[in-house]
Amino acid sequence: MNRWYESGGARLGYRDTGSGPPVVFLHPTPLDSEYWRPLIEDLAGVRAVVPDFRGHGRSELGEDIPVGAFTRVPDAPVLTIGQLATDILALLDRLELPEAVFAGCSIGGYVLLELWRRAPQRMQGLVFVCSRPQPDAEANLVKRAANIAQIEKDGTSALFDGMAQSLIGATARERRPAIVAELRGHMTLTPEAAIAVQAGLAVRPDSLPTVATIDVPALAIAGGEDTAITPVEMEAFNAAPGGCEFHMLPDAGHFAAYEQPAKVAALLAEWMRQPEA
Repeated sequence: MNRWYESGGARLGYRDTGSGPPVVFLHPTPLDSEYWRPLIEDLAGVRAVVPDFRGHGRSELGEDIPVGAFTRVPDAPVLTIGQLATDILALLDRLELPEAVFAGCSIGGYVLLELWRRAPQRMQGLVFVCSRPQPDAEANLVKRAANIAQIEKDGTSALFDGMAQSLIGATARERRPAIVAELRGHMTLTPEAAIAVQAGLAVRPDSLPTVATIDVPALAIAGGEDTAITPVEMEAFNAAPGGCEFHMLPDAGHFAAYEQPAKVAALLAEWMRQPEA
């Protein structure tokens, strides 16, 4: 059932289903919370809290998004990782949820790292799927600026069409061609929101120092066909002092948890059965 809460003047949507240990699932961009639905259907015995980030899915972008932090496009609105983390903390307070396991894919993982900096006492364990602690390199910053220019000129359609092809692994596209249209249908950001997200990704902090402070169990799942984030980049999570269980799925792309929901759910379930997780 769809539910609502407010944070920073925006009306935000979430789902809260199942019973058992709570797990908060943070989706990738430009998708919405439906990204996690196939995995959750394969994952028994947990309470799944699944929000839509602001500007995604059913959630409003809100007004008064700050401008200027991305100096390469100084007039772009910037939806920061910090704002997304603030929204998730507001949801936890709304649900009176003192602590949980957190799982994030891509930008969802970046938000996990910000949440760890702010509220580590609320995090029993961290799951990173196709995410990384490193900030954008120069080539990524150039690409962010180009993406914003494309959206300003032509809207989001061409950019999202390309992402639906390039971010889904080749194996998934070959085995189940319909997956492209399925995921493309959940890329519904407005141009303003898409620009704000690109700028926010560009200015996110270097989280490598944060990894060195994570003293709860971590699980990292990389995709061998991921064109956005490499398994080598994700191996940086192995430095977490709380211990990191690392898996690489050779035939998965950037949206690994949607491409292979049963496999990722099994890895998550097994990891959560460990006494310390």
